Amino acid sequence: MDEILKLLVDDARTTPAQLAILTGRPEADVRAAIAGYEHDGTIVKYRAVLNPEKTGEANGVVRAWIEVSITPQRGQGFDAIAARIYQFKEVQSCYLLSGGYDLLLLVECGSLREVGAFVAEKLAAQENVTRTATHFLLKVYKEHGDVLQPAETMPRLPISM
Repeated sequence: MDEILKLLVDDARTTPAQLAILTGRPEADVRAAIAGYEHDGTIVKYRAVLNPEKTGEANGVVRAWIEVSITPQRGQGFDAIAARIYQFKEVQSCYLLSGGYDLLLLVECGSLREVGAFVAEKLAAQENVTRTATHFLLKVYKEHGDVLQPAETMPRLPISM
């Protein structure tokens, strides 16, 4: 991966002037590289990583990981089915996996009932979906490489024999 991209992944607020200093490249070249990455879709979006417990988003939002088994469509494989599924507003992320399940979805809803309704009425109703397993997110400690809930340091308990 290009050094500019690595630095932007670490901190998207890094300015082209700072990137030029860090990479030893002229600022104009850095700006041109970033513009090229944005134009060709390498850089899709800039995003802040937020702690949902600090913003209040943890209240009233239920996040669930849903594993989905599907039967691939002839001539289209998994792509067409995944595209139908990731269009639902509840689906925040959709991944193709190896292993026991084919897709992994991150879903956000307003309640446990809404997650259940999404699975029963929208997801399981898809023609090629054969099985699902839902896991509810209870707490986020680290996301996208960033620690959101630093571990509290606890003193070691003495061991006696």
